[in-house]
Amino acid sequence: MRTEFPFEVETTDPHWIVLADGTPIAATLWRPVTEAKVPVVVEMVPYRRRDGTVARDLDMHPWMAGHGVAYARIDIRGAGDSGGDLADEYLPREQEDAVEIIGHLAAQAWCNGNVGMTGISWGGFNALQVAARRPPALKAIITHCATDDRYADDIHYMGGALLTEQEMWSNFMLVKKSMAPDPQIVGGTWRGMWEERLKTTRSLSEIWLTHQRRDAYWKQGSVCEDFSAIECAVMAVCGWEDSYKSFVARLLENLPGPKLGIVGPWSHAYPCRGAPGPLIGYLQEALRWWKHWLGGEDTGIMKEPLYRAWITGEERPRPFYLPDHAGSWAGEEEWPSPRIERRTLHLNAAGLEIEAVAGGTRSIRSPATAGRDCGRWGGYGGSCPDMATDQRREDGLALCFDTPPLDADLTLLGAPEIDLLVTVDEPHVNLAARLCDVYPDGTSALMTYGVLNLSHRDSHEHPTPCPVGTPFRVRLKLNDLGRTIPKGHRIRLALSNQYWPILWPQPKLATLTVMAGESALTLPVRPPSPRDEEVRFEGAETAPPVPTTVFEEGFDRRIVTDDVGSGLQTITLTSDHGRTRYDDRGITVASANTDVMSIHADDPLSATLVTEYRWAIASGEADTESIAHTELTADETHFTLSWRLEARERGRLVHSASATKRIRRDFA
Repeated sequence: MRTEFPFEVETTDPHWIVLADGTPIAATLWRPVTEAKVPVVVEMVPYRRRDGTVARDLDMHPWMAGHGVAYARIDIRGAGDSGGDLADEYLPREQEDAVEIIGHLAAQAWCNGNVGMTGISWGGFNALQVAARRPPALKAIITHCATDDRYADDIHYMGGALLTEQEMWSNFMLVKKSMAPDPQIVGGTWRGMWEERLKTTRSLSEIWLTHQRRDAYWKQGSVCEDFSAIECAVMAVCGWEDSYKSFVARLLENLPGPKLGIVGPWSHAYPCRGAPGPLIGYLQEALRWWKHWLGGEDTGIMKEPLYRAWITGEERPRPFYLPDHAGSWAGEEEWPSPRIERRTLHLNAAGLEIEAVAGGTRSIRSPATAGRDCGRWGGYGGSCPDMATDQRREDGLALCFDTPPLDADLTLLGAPEIDLLVTVDEPHVNLAARLCDVYPDGTSALMTYGVLNLSHRDSHEHPTPCPVGTPFRVRLKLNDLGRTIPKGHRIRLALSNQYWPILWPQPKLATLTVMAGESALTLPVRPPSPRDEEVRFEGAETAPPVPTTVFEEGFDRRIVTDDVGSGLQTITLTSDHGRTRYDDRGITVASANTDVMSIHADDPLSATLVTEYRWAIASGEADTESIAHTELTADETHFTLSWRLEARERGRLVHSASATKRIRRDFA
């Protein structure tokens, strides 16, 4: 924690920006105290700057201002203390607002006219989307844990299969959108603003579930539709334990302009404050970036390797990793790198082998409960036990192909790919492919995975039923990884056709048959580089944290229950974030969420997801709480989505809304 900086920092909260349509946008602005004009960096998210993201904001933004770069943390339209309606995620209106906000800040007397944009997750998404609009003042962005493709690589769908994370996320957003603004900022208008928000708040899953294909809805805001639209400098950052990790390599491969990529060992968090470690001096690295592109200084940042990646070392699977992952840093000057060997192994009856041996078939009919030990799609690491554990149970429910024990260490960096010749006995089948590091004692560690709704084998926009009983080709790229498999270990490719609770199951159990000798796995094998030793980062730094008083400690829990008599399996995830007061602003917050997922091993249609989230905030005269409840079930032809929202003031119910929708299954 750094307490002394080159510049004193002036904080303005609120800094109001009134958009052209009259909507007031609330921001917190940190500026270095100096006569010189300085650049400014913008972060725009809906997660409430004063009581939602305040801890991470105060860790980082005053640090940057203390080093000469102003930071503006924006509550987007309809969120926090800003006016307007938050109707959905990543709308064109949000991007247009950002362009206007960038122009406003660039025109301030204290600004040198150069603006950057940054953020993690939502803020990483809209940084890319706004960059594609090319506002003149926007010279560079840093995007964290984001994506270039909203359909293929977000919380909604993966490989054309429905992610259960979507409904959990929509329930979270029910609460976020429905919370009252802060009366300390908006004064007596807070109640009227709150009532208007409550009237317009509905489950966003009502929208998302009606777009089960990659249609125009998902193409909007997916910068992969036209990478050439982004001309400003882009730094992309993520961690191997985060679900968005593959976007970094895709941006490095496809963006035409200046770019850098960093992938470390972290989960969904900034590299100076997340878990698992080791952490890095991310703020120092970002400062080099901003001073180069917004301040015109030669900081040496563009002399770094194009792609700096953590190569995870030998490590047994655990539900969470504290404090650090084993491994070391590596650097590549180009991506895709000509140094990476694409090594092909054939899926033979005897396992993974260099030469194809034709003949025979191997089949699997996974129970609906397969996938239990594969972790959570959106795992957060730290002390939350949502990482993949030992895969031996999962491997027993899958079709496995192993190499012989390795005769030397093998390092992988990039995306493995599979090319399968298969048959199925049902027209609707999901495929999950896991790549595991198998220890000499049998421990199986998940390295990466990929999934595909086989109806989407040729197109995410125009799916077709699988041809029952007729062989067809399946090509699937797994998520990127960086890992060294030690000598004496084996590599295992495990194929299953269930991946609960990450994927919503297809209506019926199915048998998948793989043609031995006519299918292959391609691995991205990386030799060491002399530059690896040069990849170094400073130690992690942050500014002093927001002063807090903790009234109730939080906890995380993951409980799996198997009812042997009924065959019902239940997974319960609980994250209680405790109750805390932010002492510098007199705001007390408390929140908790519970996700319950249940299914019978022999009945995919028994799948049920129930998620509940509650958040209470006390600030000034407002003492409010929102409680959201969402349930998803399905029959063979339709999803049934039910949601309920309650809002309370000082414990008294003041608003309730609910709905139940039947939405036709469209190959999902």
